[in-house]
Amino acid sequence: KIMIINKNTNPERDLYYLGGKVIEALNSSTKIEIDYFDLFLSVNKSNEVSLNLYSLVLDWLFILGVIKKGNQGLIVKCF
Repeated sequence: KIMIINKNTNPERDLYYLGGKVIEALNSSTKIEIDYFDLFLSVNKSNEVSLNLYSLVLDWLFILGVIKKGNQGLIVKCF
């Protein structure tokens, strides 16, 4: 069970925290579009995260309008 914010879990597993880490990885890239798995590997360097949780974080960032889907599995940053 994963919640957006839950004081009873490790903050490293919260969507807010991991969303911030994904945004940091996107921000450090000079490209507007980045490959789904390249971004996953970049985030995983600093925080071990499962592919399922990573996908959930991307869904949340998509809903917020931070990212959008590009062509051929690319993620487009909207900032």
